[in-house]
Order: sequence, then C-alpha cells, then structure tokens
Amino acid sequence: MKLVKTALFAAALFSAQFTFAQFKQTPLPYGYNAFENAIDAKTMEIHYSKHAAAYTANLNKAIAGTAAEKGSIEQLLSKISGQSAAVRNNGGGHYNHELFWTILTPEKNTKPSDKLAKAINETFGSVDAMKEKVNAAGVSRFGSGWAWLSVDKNGKLFVSSTPNQDNPLMDVVEEKGTPILGLDVWEHAYYLKYQNKRPDYLAAIWSIINWKEVSNRYEQALKK
Repeated sequence: MKLVKTALFAAALFSAQFTFAQFKQTPLPYGYNAFENAIDAKTMEIHYSKHAAAYTANLNKAIAGTAAEKGSIEQLLSKISGQSAAVRNNGGGHYNHELFWTILTPEKNTKPSDKLAKAINETFGSVDAMKEKVNAAGVSRFGSGWAWLSVDKNGKLFVSSTPNQDNPLMDVVEEKGTPILGLDVWEHAYYLKYQNKRPDYLAAIWSIINWKEVSNRYEQALKK
C-alpha cells in the first residue's frame, strides 16, 4: 500500500511539473508518416517524441526557479550569453524544433507569397538559387547544426548556418536576425533514411516545405 501511495505521489508530482512547465511541445498537425517521400515515419517519431521532447523537458529543468521562467523563448534566446550551457543548448533545441515542425506540410506545391518571392528574387536571383545557398550552408556545416533563411534588422533576407542548437536569435552568433525557415542537419533528422547522404536529405526536404508558414513568418519578421 505504501508503495502504491508513493507511486501515485510521484506520478502526481510529475504531472504537476509538466502542467506548470513554462515551455511545452506543440502537438504535430500531421502524422509521423506524412512525409514518407522525404522523411520516414520512424525518424519523425523519434525526432519529435524523443529528441525534441528532451530539449523541452531539459530546458524547463534548467530554468526552474529562475527569472527565465517568466519570459518568452525569444526573450531568453536574445540574451543567451548570460545563461548556462544547459539553457543555451536546450533553449535553442526547443525553439529550433518548434519552428521546424511548422515549416513542414503534407500539402502539395505550396509557394512563397508574392512578397516573399520578390524578396528572394531580389536577394538571391531566384527561389532555386536561394535553395542552393541554404543547402550549401547545411552541407558545409561540420558536425551537427542548422541551416537558416532569416530576416535581418533591416528587413533583408540572408542565409546562415549555426552549430549545435544555436540560431540567429541568439546574441552569441555572428549573423543575427529572425529565422523564417530552418533545416535541421543533425544526423538524427535524416540518418535512418539517408545514412551519411546529407545532400540527398536537403534536396528532398524542399518538397514538403510549408511556404504559407514561411511567408507568414516573413511578414511577422518585417514588423519587428
């Protein structure tokens, strides 16, 4: 009986911690098997339910009892230089993955808005040229990290890459801005299907990009 009560208390405590956690994973708006042509279901399941979930849980542990519990993830990342390595790694991991899930879609043939397409053409020459630049940033990233399409403080688009779970919102990166598209090039994002062929993964993922979401993020970034 004592063991049962102890177990129930532990479960209730865990539930309470989860309920009142500052940051939570957003449920996926599609199934794990939604992108079989580009990302296999097992990779999606492990990526979301294990890797991304761990970043969120560990971020909440790292900020427990601190002022960071009361702010937004963007506020936290903008001053990440004053935080511990645990907050930097897990805060970046939480934000990056939350963005990543939203820019994927099973909907076919979405396109950049006219406004975003114009900005892409003016900056890179064409959408295809922009994709090549993002892919090159992802392929050349040594080890684990991300490739980004972002908007700088002047409203201009730029492509960059960051190591580990860093991103352009952080005050520790060289190229700062607001990310509107981020491609995960950690091996856990693609290895089951592509093994060491990162370029093949990057080439395939453009077929499932949610340009409606990317375009919306572009509009929001211009307002900052």
